Amino acid sequence: MALDKELLEILACPKCKGDVELDSSGKWILCKKCGIKYPVRDDIPVMLIEEAVPIEERKEGNA
Repeated sequence: MALDKELLEILACPKCKGDVELDSSGKWILCKKCGIKYPVRDDIPVMLIEEAVPIEERKEGNA
């Protein structure tokens, strides 16, 4: 089950309050303004600043 499109439309980055988007793998919510990503676990976005990692680390298996 993928994230609901309506949910993605209302999500915002908790750090900058900017728009976010789902990456192509469906495992991360990206905030390009901050340069960070938030994990998606069991189809639930974990939108906690403490859980965010830099976007550059995306291919290193941080799930």
